[in-house]
Amino acid sequence: MARTLADAARRLKAGRCHRVPAAWLVSDPARLPDPVPPLARMPRGAGLIWRPYGLPRDEALAQGRRLRRLTRARGIVLLVAGDWRLAAAVGADGLHQPEGLARHGVLAPALGWAQRRTLSVACHGPRALARARAQGASMAVLSPVFPTASHPGAATLGPLRFALMSRRAGLPVVALGGITAASARHLPPGSTAGLAAVSGWAHPNQSSK
Repeated sequence: MARTLADAARRLKAGRCHRVPAAWLVSDPARLPDPVPPLARMPRGAGLIWRPYGLPRDEALAQGRRLRRLTRARGIVLLVAGDWRLAAAVGADGLHQPEGLARHGVLAPALGWAQRRTLSVACHGPRALARARAQGASMAVLSPVFPTASHPGAATLGPLRFALMSRRAGLPVVALGGITAASARHLPPGSTAGLAAVSGWAHPNQSSK
């Protein structure tokens, strides 16, 4: 039985997805604007999806460069959400595209830069997964799997539907939304490339809010 989120991520990881980190920390402008403290609790070889939404350019560059130094020192993959120019400026490992941006197409310069690195796409259903695959994404982040305080009352995929979509996606799929060590026990082994959480890494055995 998995006792921590990192244990759960290792247990569930699909064998075909060995190149995708099993454990992902996701920053959030409101709930986790500074991902530095939980980075210390992330296992080596994990990933960080940094979402610098709303930050002035100078602040974003400063924080991004700090995160790049820390993630490089800890062997953590750094993806920057929504801004490939910022990702390039801080020397990130790749780009994470929100579903809305991916739906309208990835700009050729962004796609060209990201495809030489890691391109992640946020998805909420089969059409988005198909679009991510067609764009040559390295991985998709599929959500919400379980109920989450960030979107109270929102429809969730549930573990079985998530597993079905993941297996049919044609690319590695990471689970996001209400992910904790406890909730992850409901996911079938091998159904996901990894687990992602916002606050779950601050308190690995508690609910990701």
